[in-house]
Amino acid sequence: MRSVSNLHLTSMHRHFHTAFVPFALVVATLLAGCASSGVRNPSGTGVTVMKADEQGFVAGTGVESQDIVSVTDKMARGILEVPQVAQAQGQPKVVLLPIENNTRFAINKDILLARIRARLNSQARGKVTFLARERMTALEQERQLKQSGQVTSSANPNAVEFHGADYFLTGKLDGATTKNARGVSDYVLYTFQLVDARNSAIVWEDMAEIKKQGLDDAAYR
Repeated sequence: MRSVSNLHLTSMHRHFHTAFVPFALVVATLLAGCASSGVRNPSGTGVTVMKADEQGFVAGTGVESQDIVSVTDKMARGILEVPQVAQAQGQPKVVLLPIENNTRFAINKDILLARIRARLNSQARGKVTFLARERMTALEQERQLKQSGQVTSSANPNAVEFHGADYFLTGKLDGATTKNARGVSDYVLYTFQLVDARNSAIVWEDMAEIKKQGLDDAAYR
């Protein structure tokens, strides 16, 4: 009886093992498929090179490259049309102030002003001069080295030659978000101002607004 029972148990064990192996293979195959799934670039390569003003196939409802390009291009054109700039006797001196981000998206705020400055410096030379106030520590150290005679100077190192600002350029991002079972909707308002440094008057202001809806949310860094 013991031998019969052992044979019966051995047969059951083999049957269970035989049935379990295909199931395990199926699970492993599914897991491997999930692990390898992800972004499929249309080009068939690992990375697809795109223009900055194109909406990519990896997209969300937040601030993306095409938004940054269109907004900053519009603001750069608007600044050049301001009478205080277009009709100025000389080159107005502009200092950038930090942008305020009131949206839910974690973005590099400085990229907006940096692109406006770069556009104006590269395509509107002689119209406006930006002051590198963010480099003041290095500039002051260099002046001290010249004053102490540790490095040479082509001009009087004791003269106060740092320019004062005529205008401040700054901006703000405000957002509104709606979520439900059908997806997510985001509205972002971009506003920029050129402020007179002497009397605090807002000599120019413009805005851009973008609204997006989607089924899935996205992470921004």
